[in-house]
Amino acid sequence: MKRMAVIWLCGLLLCSCEFFSGVIHDGKVVAKAGSHKLYSSELEQYIPSGLSPEDSTRLAMQYINSWAADQLYLDLAEKELSKQERDVSRELEDYRRSLLKYRYEQAYVNQRLDTAITTEQIEAYFEAHKEQFTLRVPIVKARFMSFSADSPQLTEVRKKLASKKAAQLIEADSLAFSTALRYTDYGGAWVDAVTLAGEFGTDYMTLISGIKEGCFEMDGAGGEVSLAVISDLMKAGQTGPVEYYTERIKDILLSARKQQLLSTLEKDMLSRARAGDEFVIY
Repeated sequence: MKRMAVIWLCGLLLCSCEFFSGVIHDGKVVAKAGSHKLYSSELEQYIPSGLSPEDSTRLAMQYINSWAADQLYLDLAEKELSKQERDVSRELEDYRRSLLKYRYEQAYVNQRLDTAITTEQIEAYFEAHKEQFTLRVPIVKARFMSFSADSPQLTEVRKKLASKKAAQLIEADSLAFSTALRYTDYGGAWVDAVTLAGEFGTDYMTLISGIKEGCFEMDGAGGEVSLAVISDLMKAGQTGPVEYYTERIKDILLSARKQQLLSTLEKDMLSRARAGDEFVIY
């Protein structure tokens, strides 16, 4: 089916583009650039199944134009560059060596890296590098919910949220969870105000300035009303809490371990080579 679509597409391209005049050969060549030929079997790989004829034609034209430009650039380079400029053997060898080194390093690290990081290690790093963890935007602990503007549950949720009693807040949360059009509980984790503001389709400064008694409410363009219940907030410029940076600190510690492994690898490799007379400096 896909092959038939490409054959049809090739025919359509022939009819619609002067570029292809005289290009097709035995039904397999769909384009020519200089002495280079593009075959339908090559083009077929870049046309996903299930596309409309229009989308198939558009993608085919994009690929063919890109392919033609590459071939023509190559011909120009071969023609106008000197023999020395055309010689890329050294660059290719440097790239091959770099790639093999990188792949070996990755395999070496993957086999030896200790990925276990304790809470104590995270907290110790945080305490020693607090200057790195200043908040750039406010962060909040919040729950987000969205109702139809005429929803009877919206009135009830507002009423329970306004009471500020623990039991009423729990009931409001339960009611929102079961009846809201959308409900997002961030699990008690800190989330940046940009993310929460995105739930409303607004910016974080509008969100922060509009918080009243721990809530932010905004009418949506689709006739819904969205609410955020904000239980905690930290302003930009403060040192954020360690739990907000846990994943970032884990990445830092793992990166340091990787670098240590690679440093040790290089030292041990040179030492073994010297001991075995494989590495000699004259």
